[in-house]
Amino acid sequence: MTAKVHPKETIMEALKKHPEGLTLQKISKLSSMSRLTATKYVHELIGEGKIYQREVGMAKLCYLKNRFAQLVKEEEIIEKIKKKLG
Repeated sequence: MTAKVHPKETIMEALKKHPEGLTLQKISKLSSMSRLTATKYVHELIGEGKIYQREVGMAKLCYLKNRFAQLVKEEEIIEKIKKKLG
C-alpha cells in the first residue's frame, strides 16, 4: 500500500525541480490536478511563506521562497561587484 502524497508536497517538489519558476497552469499540469485546485494550494503555500509568486508580463511565476531569496542575493552581489569595478 502506498502513502498518498499531499498536493502541497507535490507542488513543492515541482518547484524544486524548476528553480526558474512555474506558472499555475504548468504547476497544475505537472502535479496532475485541476488549475483551480492547484491555485488553492499555491495560495495556501504563499500564505505559509513557503513559496513566492511574482508577475512577469502577463504571467505569474511561482518559486520556492528559499530559491527566490537566493536569486535576489546573487543579483545584489553582482550589482555590488559591478559598482566596485565600474
